[in-house]
Formats: sequence, structure tokens, C-alpha cells
Amino acid sequence: MKYGSIAAGNKTTVNAAMDILKDGGNAFDAAVCAVFTSMISEYTLTGACGGGVMLAYPKESEPIVFDFFVHTPKTQSVKNLDFFRIAVDFGPASQFFHIGKGSVAVPGNTIGLLHIHSRLGSLPLSRILEPAIQTAKSGAIINNAHEYLFKILDPILSHTKTGEILFKPNGKTIKAGERFKNPDFANYLEQIIVEGSNFLYHGDLTDKIDDYMKDGGLLTREDILNYEVIERTPLKTDFNGKTIITNPMPSPGGTLIAFALKIISQKFPGEKIDNRLLTLGMRLAQIARSEIISAKNRANSLSEILSPSYFKKYLDLLDYEISLKLNKEKPGSGSTTHMSIIDSQGNAASVTTTNGEGCGYIIPGTGIMMNNMLGEDDLNPDGFHNWETTKRMSTMMSPTIVIGDSGPELVLGSGGSNR
Repeated sequence: MKYGSIAAGNKTTVNAAMDILKDGGNAFDAAVCAVFTSMISEYTLTGACGGGVMLAYPKESEPIVFDFFVHTPKTQSVKNLDFFRIAVDFGPASQFFHIGKGSVAVPGNTIGLLHIHSRLGSLPLSRILEPAIQTAKSGAIINNAHEYLFKILDPILSHTKTGEILFKPNGKTIKAGERFKNPDFANYLEQIIVEGSNFLYHGDLTDKIDDYMKDGGLLTREDILNYEVIERTPLKTDFNGKTIITNPMPSPGGTLIAFALKIISQKFPGEKIDNRLLTLGMRLAQIARSEIISAKNRANSLSEILSPSYFKKYLDLLDYEISLKLNKEKPGSGSTTHMSIIDSQGNAASVTTTNGEGCGYIIPGTGIMMNNMLGEDDLNPDGFHNWETTKRMSTMMSPTIVIGDSGPELVLGSGGSNR
């Protein structure tokens, strides 16, 4: 491992991050570079005005979770709310998504990534953003997976004339092997180098977004100004002689991982962990998650899930689950991307980001489609526009690192909403 190891969802993303490692950058430099580059190479999966979570393992200090996921706005309703559902054709079946200006939550990706760079980065920001800027100008070569996403998400991507021009430069959906360019986004990144996150969160772009969202949206200038990145202590659990660190409360994903591993280790101590045992643990975690979502006091229910009394209920339930044949569940649609990076010095970064499916509107002059997280079924279990105001939205994102005696051994994570 001369420079480090990288796993990501697109070759362009991986190459950009590896260039940073080869240039002397650390895992956190490479991760920030990778995410900004993925905003071009994986446009439908993430964006500058989406949200995310990074689990950082600096070799010389304690691990940190950087929570820059989306936040709920101060306002829940407006006259003529621009919020509607749109069908996406998956072939055998269609799925409905909710988009519009009324689906936009307070974004965190840009300020979160820049915050991480300021805390843990080693190379200048101009060097970190160089690959993303060049990719936005010259274009990212689209792979088969992204051709498919451009096709099925076309009703969202091409909802406006601006989207039509960006995503159908020749009047047709971009195909695999062709280049997707976004010069306005390159300009945005160049402005970020000059002004930092102030450009989006305390500057001209803040006012532009505020004006644009006034017609049917909930997001305001005040919401953007008040957004803050949250640093958390990771949740730690021991499993088979390793320490596993992951995303803590209030987001449920990491807690459910710890729950599943605890189920397996207590019910099958010393046994070889195979796919069936993992599936059983995951199934019980899903059952627990469903019960928590339906509980009135959701936060307390989740905090108690690892307590002995609460936990015994699921150990007993496992005997019943073992007697059942495991049914194959259909995966949810993917609208998230993930990067795992370890550098040669022993630093590790696990980062997951998303833009939902996008709200259908692009902020003029930026090439950035805003998120539609207020229209995501998973994130709104109490119904749309029935959330607590000015609060971090819950996420199942679970960037995870497995630590052995010599340091990080596995850097894990997954993109894909319901999955």
C-alpha cells in the first residue's frame, strides 16, 4: 500500500482521490476531493447542497464523526407550497418520489466538507478541489450505472429548462461513454476556493438561494445562516476481537449495526459468521427499527435498544426467525454514494453523502440541484412536513471502521437509501 487504498462508486472519483494521496495528501484530503468530484461523476447520487456523514480516524488522535446531514427548516408550510410526487419508471414497476422547492432541507455537504478539510486536511483547498474543477469543465465519462440513473430520473433532472440543457446537451439523455460537463459547477468550486463556505452560507449565493426558494419553498436565508456542522464521538462496540466504530445517536444506523452484531455474538458465541447469521441479525435489526419508528417516544426507544431488558426480547425472537426461510427482499432505489479511504500513514476516512433524488430545480448559475430530503419517505416517518423544525434529520447512514491491534483494518459504508 504505497499511497493508500480507496473504494468508491466511480472510477473518476477514485482516480481523483488517488492523485491527492500521491501528491502527499492524507485520507481526509482524499475523501473531501472524492466527494466534490463525485458531484460530477455521480451527479444523481450526491450534490453540493445535499447532506452527509464522515467517520474520521486520525492516527494521532481520537476518531470523530462529522455530522453534516440535512437540517429541517424553521418554516413548515407556506402558501402555494411547491411539493408534488413524480413517477420514476424502473421497468417492471414505477416508484413515486416527492420533489419541488418544498422538498428542500437545509443543506450541509459543502460546509461539512470544508469543515473537515480545515480540521484534518493537509493540502491547500485549491489542490483538493482541482480534480473536481477539471472534471466539471472537461466532463466525467458516464458509466453504465449512471446512464441508467440519468434515464430513469429524467423526469426529475429535466423538470426545468435549465435541467434540460444540462442533462440533455444534444437533446438526448447522456449515454455511457459520453461526457457529462457542468461548467457552472466548476465556477462554484473556484468561488469556494476564494470565499470558503461563506460563499454558500454567508454570501451572495445565500441570497440567491433565498430568492429562488421564496416561490413555493420552505428554505430561507436564516436557515442557511444558522446551519452548523456537528462533531460527535463515534459509537463503539466489540465484536470477535475487533473494535467497531460507527455513527452514533441520534441517527439510528450505527446503533442498529451494533445491535445486530450483539445479537450474533450473544446467540452464536464462537461460531463462524456466515451470510445466514448476518442476515438473521440484519432482519432483527430491521424489525427493531420498524418498532422504533412506530413508537411515540422514538428517541428513548432507540437509546434503550442495547439495554439488557430490551435486548432479551429480540434474542427470544431470534429463535423464531431461525425457523423461518429467509425471503429475498427487493432493494430500495439508490440515491446515495460512499467512499472508503485508508492512507499509508494509517489515517482512515469513511464518508457517505446524498442529494436524495434531487428536487428538480437547479440554482441559477451554479449547476447545483438542491436536495429533496423533505420528500424522502424514509426520513419522514410521521408524514411529510410533519417534522420538528430546526432539527437535524435522522439518517441511516452508517460509515463504519473496524479497528484491530495495529489500527484500521476495514473501512466500510454503503450507499442506497432503504438498503
